[in-house]
Amino acid sequence: MSRTLNVVRLQLINKQTFIWVPLIVLAGAVVVSVIIYAMIPIDGPKYGGGGQAPLWVFFGTGLTAMTLTFPFSQALSITRRDFFVGTLFAAILGSAFMGVLFLIGGGIEMLTNGYGVNGYVFHLPWMWEAGPLGAFLAYFTLALFFFVIGFTGATIYKSWGPVVLTIVSFVLVLALLALIFMITRLELWIQFWTMFAELGAIGLSLWGLVVIAALSGVSFLAFRRAKP
Repeated sequence: MSRTLNVVRLQLINKQTFIWVPLIVLAGAVVVSVIIYAMIPIDGPKYGGGGQAPLWVFFGTGLTAMTLTFPFSQALSITRRDFFVGTLFAAILGSAFMGVLFLIGGGIEMLTNGYGVNGYVFHLPWMWEAGPLGAFLAYFTLALFFFVIGFTGATIYKSWGPVVLTIVSFVLVLALLALIFMITRLELWIQFWTMFAELGAIGLSLWGLVVIAALSGVSFLAFRRAKP
């Protein structure tokens, strides 16, 4: 555990990556969203996707956690296993921090009637149907998912190079297109969206955590071949 915490501290040496940049992006997304909401001449609630902006930052954080910090960790004689577990733990802490911020933002929006313009960045109805716990779990899972995607992509790159990473990306795109084609051809879109609605924020988040665990397993297997 002490070695794992040392890796967490290593990842957090540059606080800009895990803390300040996501906070700045989040604040900027809120300001821009509120300005846009104020310009929309309707009285009803207004919802936007500006809150996803800092989540994309976690994708870049996952990339840099592997490509920049990993070589430095090897110079400090940190084992690959300790680095992997510590980095994942740092990502979990960062994602939990982001989830708490989204809860605070949702509370502020409810208290201020959407910043006085009836506009909402965090308090999205579908996310909050299961209450604060469901909203926190959803935002936590999204942030961690983006981080693991970035980290896994960087691990594949460091293990087998850009050619393999490009091939894997292309195969994933083809698989997604095949899934969309099958759903469209069989006319299953109504059932597809109904299933999503029935699962709700908590159900989808739990399945998302399963996907994250699977991606982490793939990343760990590739990480054993990664070159600093």
